[in-house]
Amino acid sequence: MSKSPGTLEKSTRASSDIPKKTVYRLSLYLRSLGLMATKRERVVSSAALASVAGVQSAQLRRDLAYCGPLGKRGTGYEVVILRNRLEEILGRASLQPVILVGVGNLGQALLSYKGFAREGFEIVAAFDLKAQKPSEGRLGIRGMGSMRGLIQRQEIRMAILCVPGSSAQSVGEQLANAGIQAILNFSPVVLHLPETIAVNNVNLAIELENLSYFAR
Repeated sequence: MSKSPGTLEKSTRASSDIPKKTVYRLSLYLRSLGLMATKRERVVSSAALASVAGVQSAQLRRDLAYCGPLGKRGTGYEVVILRNRLEEILGRASLQPVILVGVGNLGQALLSYKGFAREGFEIVAAFDLKAQKPSEGRLGIRGMGSMRGLIQRQEIRMAILCVPGSSAQSVGEQLANAGIQAILNFSPVVLHLPETIAVNNVNLAIELENLSYFAR
């Protein structure tokens, strides 16, 4: 399903006013609603949706207030209507193009992952220091020198960063200067970029370290 330019602009303005933690929870609600839709559930109460998503009912109602008037007192939310609204706000109403930078072991694994398309995202290009021709069923790897031009020609706004920590800040700045607005950062460093650039950090070592506390 494609959007008109006016719809995209409206959705972008609305979502920019939503706190980052709320945006994260909206993603949880969207996945819960997707499961309900596959089961042909038509209406869900705020208490039921909050329970499935693992939050308090009051928190869910505060979060969904950012989405406009959607629920009915005493009735709840229509599953499909709420799901569609969250998809619009989160940029899921059409396939979102993403680039990947850094094609080491982790980058290769992400390129091989088939689940991105099911979630509404498509890795359209991959970049590394050395270009490589495409192999059967896989993207070719482009040289870093062509990254800025492709981002601007195709109006890419999202990137996955998998480069070593020693080069992460420099590459992050290149992405920001080229027009990237959101980065999923797998590099083991904190990026210092303008506040207008959204960065989600995924540090697998830290996650395992935290889990190890509970595994003792």
